[in-house]
Amino acid sequence: MYLLQVDFKMEGPFGEEMANSFQELARSINNEEGVIWKIWTENEETKESGGVYLFQTKESAEKYLTMHTARLTSFGIRDIRGKIFKVNEALSTINHAPIK
Repeated sequence: MYLLQVDFKMEGPFGEEMANSFQELARSINNEEGVIWKIWTENEETKESGGVYLFQTKESAEKYLTMHTARLTSFGIRDIRGKIFKVNEALSTINHAPIK
């Protein structure tokens, strides 16, 4: 399994307004190839947003990152940071990671 971490500067919305505004987008992510789950991240104070995703394969994480970066860029978002990491399942399981 592979973890994708994405973050970027964003003026908003945040909190409940974000949850209401992006429900359709959140549902569509479930249909992306290889996605197991996503945790949405936000920091209204620093105007940052993003997410942490778990993918079945490195290839599906790379494909999603390419598509998502293009989508965010089309919204006018710049300085998008995306990193992909292999998950150490043995150690993560010890710390109750939701990977199984």
